[in-house]
Amino acid sequence: MEVKVLNTSGKETGRTITLSDSVFGIEPNKHAIYLDVKQYLANQRQGTHKAKERNEVTGSTRKIKKQKGTGTARAGSVKSPVFKGGGTIFGPRPRSYSFKLNKNLKRLARRSALSIKANEASLIVLEDITLDTPSTKGFINILKALGLEGKKSLFVLGESNNNVYLSSRNLKVASVVTTSELNTYSILNANSLVVLESALEGIVENLNK
Repeated sequence: MEVKVLNTSGKETGRTITLSDSVFGIEPNKHAIYLDVKQYLANQRQGTHKAKERNEVTGSTRKIKKQKGTGTARAGSVKSPVFKGGGTIFGPRPRSYSFKLNKNLKRLARRSALSIKANEASLIVLEDITLDTPSTKGFINILKALGLEGKKSLFVLGESNNNVYLSSRNLKVASVVTTSELNTYSILNANSLVVLESALEGIVENLNK
């Protein structure tokens, strides 16, 4: 698949680049995408939820009424889960929601997500961004030139660029990652995927191991 290379002004540079069919042209595997996104979201959960059980609730352990002759059920403590203010039965405990996935499956999921973006024409190849100093205004101008103002977009850099990262940090609609940080959820969550020329080789190399 050939894609035109744009400059930061949103205009064509007159050059085209051929995207690797093994990364951007495969038949998407929806189940692999599901598992990878599920793992990503599970890893975001802190798992610090906790409810007090009957042995952790503050209260007297005195037997609150006699065993027999009341006409009601037996009751031994105000901390019993059946009483208001008592402990919680089978309440949540701190736990980890993370789970493992095969590396090859994760690579397949990312290749599938990239292929979806390429098929939807939601992938833009951009020449490398050069910012001498961090400039949010300058980054917004790039978004406007690409027609991405107000749309969720993901910029993929070949290597870490602090000026570009700082320029986009205050924008809710734009995210910047390097090829090593690229994940399935971020790709699919963005309306447009903007890949810098210098990042394409790294993406193909990482996903074809």
